[in-house]
Amino acid sequence: MGEIAYNLGEWTSADGLTLRFRDYPGRADRPPVLCIPGLTRNCRDFEPIADAIAGEWRVICADLRGRGQSDYARDSASYQPLQYAADILGLLDHLAIERTVAVGTSLGGIVIMLLAIQAPERLAGVVLNDVGPEIDEAGLARIRGYVGQGRSFPTWMHAARGLREQAGPAYPDYAIGDWLRLAKRLMAVGPGGRIAFDYDMKIAEPFQTAEGTAPVDMWPVFRALAGRPVLAIRGELSDILSAATLARMAAEVPGLEVCTVGRTGHAPTLEEPESQAAIGRLLASVS
Repeated sequence: MGEIAYNLGEWTSADGLTLRFRDYPGRADRPPVLCIPGLTRNCRDFEPIADAIAGEWRVICADLRGRGQSDYARDSASYQPLQYAADILGLLDHLAIERTVAVGTSLGGIVIMLLAIQAPERLAGVVLNDVGPEIDEAGLARIRGYVGQGRSFPTWMHAARGLREQAGPAYPDYAIGDWLRLAKRLMAVGPGGRIAFDYDMKIAEPFQTAEGTAPVDMWPVFRALAGRPVLAIRGELSDILSAATLARMAAEVPGLEVCTVGRTGHAPTLEEPESQAAIGRLLASVS
């Protein structure tokens, strides 16, 4: 858990779900930083961002529907990017936020690209963490192989070892303490006392289709990010965002900054020094 104090807030989706977010206080004269997690992640994923910048920047970390402390969807078909984008716009409206710096990991980055089409005036700056308009099929196949399996563990040490078995290639330098820290972000203790991934296993159902990953040709959507500070972070070992796609992204959006995190796969945790330095540069350029 992060050491920075936050408030726990909630908003209501158009279909009646109670969705929740962490709100770390910061300066009112700057646009808040809105963090949107990946497919199986939750608001705890962004504790490194809050630890680094809260106080100077207001940081809002959302739990998407079906994750963390947000309600699970009544219809699993609503677990798809266009719905998540609608939910996030609802959060911005609920908080009366006109402009935000949006940080999205993986699926969260796809949501941000959709926001750039739907409400471009709301985005003061963007950080895409290990995601782009094209997603490598090898990475999608890997994720489809584990998402929604419902594994659980008797202790946190078992959970950390299980996570290492699943995600070891992405973090080859991690020690067991690192895996414990990551497990406590991704998992929670359930009603029966066992530790499990902190999401509705039904999120896997629409993810098995193309519509559940990205709903359209995303290159025109990605180009809508132009005209504001944009940072693209990639793990050197990523099987989701290729080096070739990253190079094309830099060519298609003038001024886009690229940051590659060495010896890291999908996805960088944003606690790496190079990630934090790049995010700091982006925030310094936001007006």
